Amino acid sequence: MKPTFEHLPNLDAEQFQLPDSKALAVTGEQHAPRILLLYGSLRQRSFSRLVTEEAGRLLQQMGAEIRIFNPEGLPLPDGADEQHPKVQELRELVQWSEGMVWCSPERHGAMTSVMKAQIDWIPLSLGAVRPTQGKTLAVMQVCGGSQSFNTVNQMRVLGRWMRMITIPNQSSVAKAYQEFDDNDRMKPSAYYNRIVDVMEELVKFTLLTRGCSDYLTNRYSERVESAEQLSARVDQRSI
Repeated sequence: MKPTFEHLPNLDAEQFQLPDSKALAVTGEQHAPRILLLYGSLRQRSFSRLVTEEAGRLLQQMGAEIRIFNPEGLPLPDGADEQHPKVQELRELVQWSEGMVWCSPERHGAMTSVMKAQIDWIPLSLGAVRPTQGKTLAVMQVCGGSQSFNTVNQMRVLGRWMRMITIPNQSSVAKAYQEFDDNDRMKPSAYYNRIVDVMEELVKFTLLTRGCSDYLTNRYSERVESAEQLSARVDQRSI
């Protein structure tokens, strides 16, 4: 049945699209899911890095291809040109990825500056490309004391701002210094099991959405704006 628009006078009928379930059944992507992992500490024995490495091993076991970005040497945002080698490395990895994991310590009740600097160096757009839009995101944090969720909540806000698909599950490891053995491997625990849950969910959501992320992020408002810009260009040529 063709929709009518008499009761919606403000709607641009030409740019309006009915959601189509067939457009979500995209199965063309066959390669391993590409996941980029970021951590938020430069300490020699960084527990956010150790948790990130555990998550990376799990992702590889689940069939994903991973990259872990080392933030050492990354300048502060606006403290160097965007052509800085570490900035270029980070941005290339973001463009390569189909999903991301952010893991930060909680410091002073918030994410660390190391984690925020990495996110701040990722632009909302690079020319016509939006490097994070439509990609999946899992958030995790490590705590020096009792369990908190301040940092994962903050990173969820940033994930939304970066137009990412932030999965429902998350991980917060309390007293992280107690959760690793002398070989820097995570001990069996409910915290470890939760990380398995989070990585499993991330891979599922990545497989579910990566082939149709362009469709999922196709917005009415932007279609209208594009149509208006095209019309303006055509009108300008006719003058």
